[in-house]
Amino acid sequence: MTEFGYFLSCEEFGPADLVEQARMAEDAGFGSLWISDHYHPWNGEQGQSPFVWSVIGALSQSCGLPVETAVTCPTVRIHPAVIAQAAATSQVMLDGRFRLGLGSGEALNEHILGDAWPPADVRLDMLEEAVEVIRRLFTGEEVTHRGRHYTVENARLYTLPDSPPPIDISAFGPKAADLASRIGDGFVSTAPDARLVDRFRSRDAGRPAYAATKVCWAESREEAVRTAHRLWPTEHLPGELDQILPTPAHFEQASTLVTEETVADAVACGPDPEEHARRLRAYVDAGFDAVHVGQIGPDQRGFFDFYRKEVLPLLRGNGSA
Repeated sequence: MTEFGYFLSCEEFGPADLVEQARMAEDAGFGSLWISDHYHPWNGEQGQSPFVWSVIGALSQSCGLPVETAVTCPTVRIHPAVIAQAAATSQVMLDGRFRLGLGSGEALNEHILGDAWPPADVRLDMLEEAVEVIRRLFTGEEVTHRGRHYTVENARLYTLPDSPPPIDISAFGPKAADLASRIGDGFVSTAPDARLVDRFRSRDAGRPAYAATKVCWAESREEAVRTAHRLWPTEHLPGELDQILPTPAHFEQASTLVTEETVADAVACGPDPEEHARRLRAYVDAGFDAVHVGQIGPDQRGFFDFYRKEVLPLLRGNGSA
């Protein structure tokens, strides 16, 4: 039974809006929350980027859903020892309902301190070492670590949950999927790619896989396409551009290549529940255990009413939770 959750976008909404969306998601029948971890939005139209760990603290006091970062980069902007402390505290505040989603990151967020942005293979190596550091700190023991990328000296976490948060690894290609399979408790992605899910599960078929996708509900399909194209053309840039471009202005320049037709073909837009359900079933068919849906644009209440009344019943009638 596939679960459906809600994807909170820190790039598009401020902290108070995100907390209110979490309440609406719970009331609408969504089963969990993903929340993005960014320093910058992808473009100026999105226009927000609150500190995710502050928002998670507020979520822990405002709704009862599980929460996962999707995803945190623990390698450049924030040292993995600090991420370990933030994740352990989040697990305590959420009474064990927190998962730590980790990935190799984007220059957009990670270059801000002037550090060099390494190539993909180095980023994956850094991620593997960061996960090692985080897991050691989750034991509550004093940790001294001198590795290839990180140094930790006499570090110990004193505020610890009864059990550490699971660590899920993001992957969009075979090398990252192999790393996720080797070091992750779960797998996260935004593509309905059954081959990557199978590659992740090659070592352990029982581990969970989680996904997310963006949609745009509106009263007309044309309005929804315009909104999705204005706010999230960056979702449709090719290749490694989303990993190497350094500023929102660069993404705006690149996004001039993305047409409304491209967005209309790729995103569930408008008021047809069958179109939304069809897009989400692709993730179910690819083997994901949960799919998180993010509504593009300001009409969040209309989206939640639409999904509660029309889309989630269709999906549950198809054998999904």
